[in-house]
Amino acid sequence: MKNTELRARLADGAISRRQLNRLLGAAGIAMVTMPLTPRRARAEDQVTYFTWSGYDVPDFFPGYVKKHGANPNLPIFSDEEEAFQKLRAGFFADVAHPCSGRIHRWRDAGVLQPIDTSRLSNWGDVFPVLKTVNGAGDDGKQWFVPVDWGNTSVLYRADLVEVKEESWTLLWDERYKGRLSVGEDITDTAIICGLVAGVQDPYSMTDADIAKVKALLIKQKPLLRFYWSDTTVLEQAMASGEVVASSAWNASIAALRKQGIDVKYMNPKEGRLTWCCGLILTAEAKEIDKAYDLIDAMISPEAGVWLINLGYGHSNHKAFEQVSEEVLAERGLAKNAEEHLKNGLFSRDNTRLDDLQQMFEAVKAGA
Repeated sequence: MKNTELRARLADGAISRRQLNRLLGAAGIAMVTMPLTPRRARAEDQVTYFTWSGYDVPDFFPGYVKKHGANPNLPIFSDEEEAFQKLRAGFFADVAHPCSGRIHRWRDAGVLQPIDTSRLSNWGDVFPVLKTVNGAGDDGKQWFVPVDWGNTSVLYRADLVEVKEESWTLLWDERYKGRLSVGEDITDTAIICGLVAGVQDPYSMTDADIAKVKALLIKQKPLLRFYWSDTTVLEQAMASGEVVASSAWNASIAALRKQGIDVKYMNPKEGRLTWCCGLILTAEAKEIDKAYDLIDAMISPEAGVWLINLGYGHSNHKAFEQVSEEVLAERGLAKNAEEHLKNGLFSRDNTRLDDLQQMFEAVKAGA
């Protein structure tokens, strides 16, 4: 599949940015892998923006392109850990695009520097709840500028599933044995189990908490059709009725409704998961003025409308004012996004992620 076709599918919501990166890698496209050197990128006069596949398009920073007549330099990373390790090892970028659950780690490693928000004309329109997410505004300084966000919740076939109370426990419902699914990424799945188990802090579990999560995963495993890692595969299974309920991201709602599938997206009583990604100014940034131009362009209403149409939330409240309630509903978003965000459980640094991953691998292997 050609790169242009992949990007078209991303724009249509047919694939996620994570899938796009995997597909590009499988196709051997070199943009996924960047050299691990401190040298500058090819266009010396442009800012260097280190980001995910799919977010390296002009629609995401229209104000920058209009002002400077060119795209930024756009090296790509496959995940945040890769980006973090490359930056620590000397790879150069002015701006990078991690998620809020990594702020503390990147700051503690000296990878980033404070951002002067007085230089951002759109900062006043950013949702206040996102400005302080997971230490983004600690110590009276802004370390992270929120841009894109979304949810993980239960997506289910309303025509095939009976729901009396919205709860994550639907993913353990014996009535739908063999027709359920959950994400293979323990980053979300462990938190879902923690919420069902009633642990005090699912992002900082005790050994006893992890044992409860393991018991739930063992109980759930025979009920599942599969663990999903590819949203297209999940959506196809839900469209056919092979799967009737699963954990899912916002973009899958629109993808299925476009096919005329009657799906609903829960607001579980235990809470839905919310992720937020955004921009940091690296400690080694050189194109400072253009870095601020890029950050400001990416939190503009114009960038926000593009992102919402793609299937995700944006940090600028004015973007929501320019999108119809129908489109927002198709993506599992609310017109009153501030209230929507306050009802979510934001991702944070997970203190036991390695232990949880090992445990999950053991469960999948039948141990």
